[in-house]
Amino acid sequence: MQSGIRFAAAAVLIAAASFVIRADVQTQSFEIQLQLGDLLYSEGRYSDSLEAYKNALRTSPQDRAKRPRVGLIASALRVAEFDLARKEAEKLNQSDPKSPDSMALYGDALWSAGLFEEAEAEYRDALGAAPELARGHHGMAKSLAARGRLDDALNEVQAALRMSPRDLEIHHTVGTIFERQHKYEEAAAAYSNYVNLLPNKDHSEKADWSRAEIRFLRSFGQKQPFETDPGVEDRVFTIDFRLVNEKVVVRAKVNDASAQDFVVDTGSENTVITRTTAQRLGITPITYTLSAGVGRVGLRGLQLARIDSLELGSLKLRNVPVLIKNPPLRDIPVKETESLSPLALGYSMIIDYKNHKLTFGKHVPVEAADFELPLRIYRLATVRGIVDRDHNANFVVDTGGEVISISQATASSLNRPPMGRKIALKVYGTSGWDEDAFLLPGIDLSFDTIQYKNFPVVVLNLDAPSALLGFQLGGIVGHKFLSKYRVAIDLEHAMLRLKNVS
Repeated sequence: MQSGIRFAAAAVLIAAASFVIRADVQTQSFEIQLQLGDLLYSEGRYSDSLEAYKNALRTSPQDRAKRPRVGLIASALRVAEFDLARKEAEKLNQSDPKSPDSMALYGDALWSAGLFEEAEAEYRDALGAAPELARGHHGMAKSLAARGRLDDALNEVQAALRMSPRDLEIHHTVGTIFERQHKYEEAAAAYSNYVNLLPNKDHSEKADWSRAEIRFLRSFGQKQPFETDPGVEDRVFTIDFRLVNEKVVVRAKVNDASAQDFVVDTGSENTVITRTTAQRLGITPITYTLSAGVGRVGLRGLQLARIDSLELGSLKLRNVPVLIKNPPLRDIPVKETESLSPLALGYSMIIDYKNHKLTFGKHVPVEAADFELPLRIYRLATVRGIVDRDHNANFVVDTGGEVISISQATASSLNRPPMGRKIALKVYGTSGWDEDAFLLPGIDLSFDTIQYKNFPVVVLNLDAPSALLGFQLGGIVGHKFLSKYRVAIDLEHAMLRLKNVS
């Protein structure tokens, strides 16, 4: 009997020892993976750090999960794994709801999902709990800039810099705000600070874009970008346009040459000319930059240049940044065209589709509207939409687009049964053919009180432009949506106004 008891006791001791050994090994593995994640992140190897933090989180003791989860979220944001960042940030916020750091990081994840209003609420809560929180001020700066309040945004981001002068993301945001204010030397200095703080091994698209942008901004020297004659800011301009293949086409002059066709494309953040036009007018490229759009090319290297003048009606702008479509796309059904956007030039605009009139100015009239949608401008102008009753997403307001589309990421997130055969489409965009595009029927869409029931949408791969912008694009509203209205895109009041024209 005693022998049996001793045997049982020995078995318990062995089991306990095995548990201790396994727990100890698990703890060591957690520590190793956590340290590895920190090291890889510091070297700018974000895809690798993401995997290390995932491993650390899998093996972490329950009371030590916060650190690897924070690293995982930060790494996921860097490599445009926006859905993963948001899911983990929600878990972090649930486990530590009163932590200002957790609130701010959750705000960053919501921002990356394109949920700008929800992100701003988190930043405000974080600052309410910790007024000296640098990441809270940084988030508020981005949010204010997206609402067109650039002076307030600059105050917020400079406050963030005082609190955290070595946070490279804050320097980058300083650069974007100065650039939107057309203060190119200050923007170049901010981007230089960002690049200087990058790990040596960081060769991400964002880093490459910043290096090219510095060269481009400094090429202006003493030239004032978007320079106009005195009094222009108080004027409103109206010109005629033609509708060609569901695109708004106007006539404009580059460098005092004869007028030529330009597509009005609010889905682009630059004036764009073709290589043929650049060669004909002797426009010399300054550097290469990254662009992204619909199509299999995804991220596309294009040339950046400066044109001496751009005339649109009686408005004449000098020293205008321009993208040259070089190298040109091949194997597309139509020739690439010139395009411009009053928004990219810094002007609000009204498109009267019924009378074929385009009105633009720094201060356009506030007209009565049937619908008003809050506008967010962060490189591109977007509005909030709801897909299938409960999925919030942001949509680019794109006068150069033709249909209403949603991104593959949005389509994948819908609570729908797996589809059978997809209705494949032949779609091409600024980055070539999108071979994965398909038609998805039966979608419910709403934009405020504008309703589309059981509606077919085009599903596009928008991963590349989303990664370049830093937030997930939910979709695009083009001609099919906009042409029913008199459309006012008001930068001054951050509002999209729509008035029925039927």
